[in-house]
Amino acid sequence: MNCKIKNISLKQPLWVGVLFILLGVLHSCYSFTGSSLTDEKTVQINEFPNNAALVNPALSQQFSTDIQNRFLQRTTLKGTKENPDILIEGEITDYSITPTTISSNTQTNPSGGVIQQAQNKLTITVKVHYENKIHPDSSFDRTYSDEAAFNSNLSQSDIESSQVKIVTERIINKIFNDIVANW
Repeated sequence: MNCKIKNISLKQPLWVGVLFILLGVLHSCYSFTGSSLTDEKTVQINEFPNNAALVNPALSQQFSTDIQNRFLQRTTLKGTKENPDILIEGEITDYSITPTTISSNTQTNPSGGVIQQAQNKLTITVKVHYENKIHPDSSFDRTYSDEAAFNSNLSQSDIESSQVKIVTERIINKIFNDIVANW
């Protein structure tokens, strides 16, 4: 086997070193997080009481825990109960399940008749008060709402375990993006 070792030029490692230095400088100039929360260090997220006409008993605790986890896990903010830089609070104002449409999905019953499947819609609305003590002009009061359509043959426990999670996740995403990404 014929192996030849080429002359190694010192220019190649020099260029690689220069490239790494440039990447380090560029990385220190730009943050890839996209967060608008630059000076804020602490956050207080209060319980979101369920003041809807139809009350899901677990919704208040679930929503409050999920939104707290989102901010504490995906930002550098630390949770506090005393003099926070950011205060997030609000209430669940609507929780409703309404019939929507008869879907185009059909089934044939044993007697040969056609059965069309009905769908229901879960809607959750949350009123949010966001107060930023470092940048007061960023503070706001907004209402967020989302919905999910589902097959009407789902049980109440199936709705609460799957559909509620989908809708609350979407609402928390909207709130998080409005506060952190400030888009």
